[in-house]
Amino acid sequence: MEFKLALLAVKDVEKSKQFYKEVFNQEVVLDLGKNVTFSGGFAIQEDFAWLTNLSSGSVIKKSNNMELYFEVEDFEAFIAKLSAYESIEYVHLPKKYEWQQRVVRIYDPDYHMIEIGESMEVIARRYLAKGCSIEETSKIIQHPIEFVEKCKQS
Repeated sequence: MEFKLALLAVKDVEKSKQFYKEVFNQEVVLDLGKNVTFSGGFAIQEDFAWLTNLSSGSVIKKSNNMELYFEVEDFEAFIAKLSAYESIEYVHLPKKYEWQQRVVRIYDPDYHMIEIGESMEVIARRYLAKGCSIEETSKIIQHPIEFVEKCKQS
């Protein structure tokens, strides 16, 4: 068995398709009208209830029980890009976790939660460039030494 992708139920496939293309630079790899697959390995499906024989009322908005996760190389540039979209609803504003990663969480047009985090590779390289050893960087960013070694080589 092989996992293929996550499928999100949406009310308006065109609105959601535009959102993911504009905000997340996702390319459409397959567009079947009511179903669209993106280059990031997920898809959206309009009118999800008919596929499952569930009532449309059972498709819950803003359940906050899962999220899509994206990483960006330039976190500041992405935050600036987000600020250009007046209709963005934030789960929370940008914050930094103890492993030094800056993240922001937002909702898409159908209130699916999306996390956008600064690339952990970028963070590792930043600490290495400051003169921290591989071991120190590993401890600071709470990632394995092998991960930091790979970041140093790239």
